[in-house]
Amino acid sequence: MALRVSVGQYYSADSPIHELDPRTKVALTLVYMVSCFFVANPAMLALSGAFVFAAIAASRVPVRLLLRSVRTIMFFLVFTSVFNLFFVQTGQVLLEVGPATFTYDGVWAAALYTLRFLFLLLMGALLMCTTTPIALTDAAEDLLAPLARLGVPVHDAALIMSIALRFVPTLSREAENIVAAQTARGADLENKGPLAYARACVPLVVPLFASALRHAENLGRAMDARCYVGGARRTRFHVMSFVPARDGVAVAGVFLYLAGLAALGTLL
Repeated sequence: MALRVSVGQYYSADSPIHELDPRTKVALTLVYMVSCFFVANPAMLALSGAFVFAAIAASRVPVRLLLRSVRTIMFFLVFTSVFNLFFVQTGQVLLEVGPATFTYDGVWAAALYTLRFLFLLLMGALLMCTTTPIALTDAAEDLLAPLARLGVPVHDAALIMSIALRFVPTLSREAENIVAAQTARGADLENKGPLAYARACVPLVVPLFASALRHAENLGRAMDARCYVGGARRTRFHVMSFVPARDGVAVAGVFLYLAGLAALGTLL
């Protein structure tokens, strides 16, 4: 039973994507992810895929690393694809196999929903791999700063987000240690069906939950010992800066992508 979690793990590389301002990366990633929901024809789908793979190539992050980070969600993508393939019965009939009928609209719906969600997930995984958790939370705090005037605890939310991202790899290692300990005691966690696998994982929840509480208590004590006080007056070791020659090119590229998407949606 392998528990490999890559969410929140930074991949160090010397690339233009890594050098972008974190606020630029977060904003442009959100724009791209929203644009995926407006993809409606093959040309738009091809443009969306070309854009995300161009970003991956520019980041120098291995594609297998990104695919591994989203493989846990691939089951739902495959389920959605199969559901549309069998239950969308409109359009020209392409193939009939016994009671199953495959139509053009069914095949297109299966490909559309699967690929555009895959592109969306890959871009989100690319953001996580090219931005450190601290930079990611600092960018989110800056982008949401106007909400602080309305009484929203933006700094506290960013701190919670930063701690959560940092503890994902830690809790993953804790889970692997617990699985190893349970296996050494005779627990069988391999080659099981979904229900049997879920029942076998129940004994892992209590020690993992206890470990999370222990880490939270230790972190709270460390913050109290250092007299941590949150708020707008806190400074940062790394100051973010928007560089037009670097970040402006990325913004222009995204706007060109959106313009091409709009043109393809209007013409086709």
